[in-house]
Amino acid sequence: MAAGTHAVEATDANFNDLINSDKPVLVDFWAEWCGPCKMIGPVVEQLAGEYEGKAVVAKMDVDQNSQVPAKFGIRSIPTLMIFKNGQLVDKVIGAVPKNVLEQKLQGAMEPATI
Repeated sequence: MAAGTHAVEATDANFNDLINSDKPVLVDFWAEWCGPCKMIGPVVEQLAGEYEGKAVVAKMDVDQNSQVPAKFGIRSIPTLMIFKNGQLVDKVIGAVPKNVLEQKLQGAMEPATI
């Protein structure tokens, strides 16, 4: 794991470019005042390091960015969304154990089954 690898900062301005990656993208929608967000934040940072080069891990502050959270109807935080080829493929609401996020990220990395 590369030390110092951090989640990318997602904003209303860069969001579309970010989710249209050729890798799965995990976006953590959070806010400074949110207790559960603070609990899951270090887990998201760990995933950013562990999945470097395999997935994009990003965090979006919902207090500083309103357009994207509104577009996806985010009412509760933390909300974590996984995108693949620009499409929402999975979503988790609330602070969950790291293995839950890993399973969902792994699922998005597998080739689509038809």
